[in-house]
Amino acid sequence: MKSVSELTDFYYKNLFPTLQKLENDRKSLRHRIIFVAITVSAIFAAIAYALNNYYDFIIFIYIALGALLYKFMIKDYTHEFKMSVIKPLIHAIDKTLLYSSATHVSEYLFEHSKLFADPDRMSGNDYVKGQIDGINIQFSDIHAQKRNQNSKGKDTWSTIFQGLFIVADFNKHFSGETVVLPDTAQSTFGDIIGHWLQSNNAARDELVKMDDPEFEKEFVVYSTDQIEARYILSHSLMKKLLDFKHKSKYPVYISFIGTHIYMAISYDKDLFEPSVFHSLLDYKVAMEYVKTLHLAIGVVEELKLNQKLWSKV
Repeated sequence: MKSVSELTDFYYKNLFPTLQKLENDRKSLRHRIIFVAITVSAIFAAIAYALNNYYDFIIFIYIALGALLYKFMIKDYTHEFKMSVIKPLIHAIDKTLLYSSATHVSEYLFEHSKLFADPDRMSGNDYVKGQIDGINIQFSDIHAQKRNQNSKGKDTWSTIFQGLFIVADFNKHFSGETVVLPDTAQSTFGDIIGHWLQSNNAARDELVKMDDPEFEKEFVVYSTDQIEARYILSHSLMKKLLDFKHKSKYPVYISFIGTHIYMAISYDKDLFEPSVFHSLLDYKVAMEYVKTLHLAIGVVEELKLNQKLWSKV
């Protein structure tokens, strides 16, 4: 698989004419958005002044209309960017990979991962599917939400997960279910209270204590099968998962269920959406797209899934 530096070279050398055109489109779009924002703000300010009441309702309509207008205005630019930049980048890694900007990993697979509570609403985009070194892999952006009701009976929505969701073959059929989560309890409350909270997590299976202190600082493991969990999480794999977590720089969730490894990397934004207010020629912007793609597709090599250390039974 191409390295990050090779992909960065491809981004600038092969896509530069496209990037220059898109950069001009971006500047023009930014000016239009600013003009519309000022115009709409002035109109709503006049309405609020004239009515001298209903401020909450006016603010709600203002925010909702602003979001709809912004989404409508960037739609064509976003599509062109994904087809002209993200898709070629993916094919530069492997030409056999399939890409769809509008779809995402299925809700069934998200729920089957057992990483999060079942969502009441799920959306996503930038779906990639294919094989890397003979290993099936798929990933996409996911935004999963839970419905709640406030004291007035109105629905509110809370985020269960937002970020990159990856599914890959693991060349082993697991009889149990093993889940590896970020260790927030011990890092927040200390070893004694944190361990007690982990052990009494009613939403999870049995706590598995690992004999790697560094891994224990970063992750907590739950499983329906203690022996299988320790068999899967060898010292070698624990080190690879730690390296992957440090490379991603964001919270990482992992599970081993059926014949798959599921990985979720928590971000607070849509990863492959082009920014209207930052230059596409900016090196940091380019590296963010390149590194995220390389991280997702590189799971196969990073975790040595292609070495078939286990055989499917």
